[in-house]
Amino acid sequence: QVQLVESGGGLVQAGGSLRLSCTASGSGFTIKSMGWYRQAPTFQRELVASFTEDGGTNYAGSLKDRFTISRDNTKNTVYLQMNNLKSEDTAVYYCYAIAFTTYKGMYWGQGTQVTVSS
Repeated sequence: QVQLVESGGGLVQAGGSLRLSCTASGSGFTIKSMGWYRQAPTFQRELVASFTEDGGTNYAGSLKDRFTISRDNTKNTVYLQMNNLKSEDTAVYYCYAIAFTTYKGMYWGQGTQVTVSS
């Protein structure tokens, strides 16, 4: 089993920045990819940014200029730096990981709220 714990959400004014962190823990697992989704009220969950299984990065096209995903493999941690935040970025941000334990599974964090005030 893999547990994901997110941190770094909060309330920020439009134009501000936040950095989210997500750390995977457990035993006997291998991370294949990690990334972030978000879900705003009344909207479907959407991909924000991710590391693909071949080590590349993938961004929602509209966010690439303002958001940056990075990682520390030694800590099983992925980060999301969000700059020039806008009110439409308000959402719950979820970390996910695709990992092998005894099988390949997809795991989710509990979510962290990001609220951008205009």
